[in-house]
Amino acid sequence: MTLYIGCPVWGAKAWVGTLFPPGTRPAQFLAEYARRFNAVEGNTTFYALPSRETLLRWREQTPPSFRFCLKVPQEISHRKRLRDCDAETEAFVQCLEALGERAGPAFLQLPPTFNAAQLRDLDAWLARWASAMRLAVEPRHPDFFSRYETEFDALLRRYNVARCVFDTAPLFSAPASMPLVRGAQRKKPRVPTRRTRTADFAFVRYVGHPDLAMNNRWLRPWAEHVSAWLARGDDVFFFCHHPDDAEAPKLVERTRALLGLTHEIPQRQQQVLPGFD
Repeated sequence: MTLYIGCPVWGAKAWVGTLFPPGTRPAQFLAEYARRFNAVEGNTTFYALPSRETLLRWREQTPPSFRFCLKVPQEISHRKRLRDCDAETEAFVQCLEALGERAGPAFLQLPPTFNAAQLRDLDAWLARWASAMRLAVEPRHPDFFSRYETEFDALLRRYNVARCVFDTAPLFSAPASMPLVRGAQRKKPRVPTRRTRTADFAFVRYVGHPDLAMNNRWLRPWAEHVSAWLARGDDVFFFCHHPDDAEAPKLVERTRALLGLTHEIPQRQQQVLPGFD
């Protein structure tokens, strides 16, 4: 059982001088990030696959315990919608294989228009997925939160694929009058929060309230669920998003604190992560 926790990115310029030491260069972001967190979402693969040289460099900059959770390319999920994409899928799997033990669960985000009528396409694609590679699937269409939810979950269980839990309730509880919030709400789906388990690991994406202190309302229940899953011996992948990713690391630290976990932050950085209650 391991808790893998982190942010949606491994580097933001706003972290330089706060989370990262002053003067940290972009080429150093990943190594500095991996000193503080043990997992990251790899959204860059949604747009383009990295070269093998880049993947090997990622391995060199992170410890063996670190996990990259790479997003399935949009060519597969959104353009071809899981059809006639064997070559693209194989290329993506090769990226995961190049990462070796640092490859965490891959992450398939279904398009908002991908509905129950296309479940056969998902079934066929999952049947061809490399069974040795963990995978999480995030639905966004209302079909999978209502009439066809049971069928969708049963399909994922058949392949030991996790239902990605996307908790946007904290974000949508904030007033849309705030420009930062309004932009984030336009980009994120307003779907019911599910804690359904369909695999032997959990994959959670938490989108926080812009006011850090407000997040304990949602993070306390999450800490209870995560603790229970870990007690069962399951791995848990938990990623903290924030309307401004500059604050995402602080959400991670709040989550750790609620779980009773401590993490050694380099002494020169301790002053930027205060007041976690």
